[in-house]
Amino acid sequence: MPRFFTDQPVGDYIRVTGSDARHIGFSLRMKAGEKITFCHNGIDYHTVIESFTENEVLCRVESSEPSRSEPSVFMTLYQAFPKQDKLESIIQKTTELGVSRIVPFISARCVSRPDERSYAKKLERFRRIAEEASKQSGRGIIPEIAELMTFEKALDDMKKSDVKLFCYENGGERLGNIHLPQSGTISVMIGSEGGFERDEAERAEAAGAVNIWLGERILRCETCPVAVTAVIMSLTGNM
Repeated sequence: MPRFFTDQPVGDYIRVTGSDARHIGFSLRMKAGEKITFCHNGIDYHTVIESFTENEVLCRVESSEPSRSEPSVFMTLYQAFPKQDKLESIIQKTTELGVSRIVPFISARCVSRPDERSYAKKLERFRRIAEEASKQSGRGIIPEIAELMTFEKALDDMKKSDVKLFCYENGGERLGNIHLPQSGTISVMIGSEGGFERDEAERAEAAGAVNIWLGERILRCETCPVAVTAVIMSLTGNM
């Protein structure tokens, strides 16, 4: 069944306009009487198409339920900004796996350092990638893609989480040995190419983060967040 996201309050009906309406009517060639699921704030609304106009699709809500695809933990990925288009792949894959929020930041070893204006141009595309990955994977929410942060601001933001993890190539606790709750908030901070400076690891530890180690193999910066997200979802019973 096709899935779409809506940001409008949901009552007895959902009115779809714009590109989604065109996609339903022209690309999918759906007809009155066919069914569509809409997602809003983690709730799935099962609807049936009642009518079409040239620019609008009217859907009647038949039932609703909490989205079964959403994990029991709210995971935030703090990702040091990588080179080229690697962040696009990271957003896509970790969205599919269940991450709820992605916060890009600038660390000492970041080669790519977009300014506020150039990042703003990229942000619309990042959010579109997250939305498409959410639709494809059957998510109940679209993960938030945050504004670009400094390392210091990202550390401060991470303090809000119940569990704070810092991926450090020079050692720490094995991720499999970390006790993770089956609900609540989990934050993970991952470096760009070249990892982190030692003083960054020390500052993260002082902020309450636990250094975690992923073994003797050095993972690429685009591989690490995918692997870590998958392991966390498994350890928390969401995989």
